[in-house]
Amino acid sequence: MATKNLTAGDFEATITENDIVLVDFWADWCGPCMMFGPVYEAASEKHPDVVFGKVDTEAERELAGAAQIMSIPTLMAFREGILVFSQPGALPAASLEELIVAVKGADMEAIRAEVAEHEAVESSS
Repeated sequence: MATKNLTAGDFEATITENDIVLVDFWADWCGPCMMFGPVYEAASEKHPDVVFGKVDTEAERELAGAAQIMSIPTLMAFREGILVFSQPGALPAASLEELIVAVKGADMEAIRAEVAEHEAVESSS
């Protein structure tokens, strides 16, 4: 599966309607983004069961702001609609592969419990 360009209009639906979604926040003037692009594209071909989205931070400034993107490239991984990874910087192919394997193998029951606990603490303060 090739990468999919995401916009503010389809970002939320893409994350919530798919099991695993990786999102690369990038810009065409960013050297590290351009180096990471082919690595990301190759991973998308290797993992057709994962949605690989790309957000052009120049075209989607509000979306990048809402996602609190401070540095690009930034890679986010969502599983079952929950953000499970977010890190700026271009990853080498081996590290991206390790991340994908880790996200696929994540204990979502434990993650959901952690999210619920965090939300309970937030709502009581």
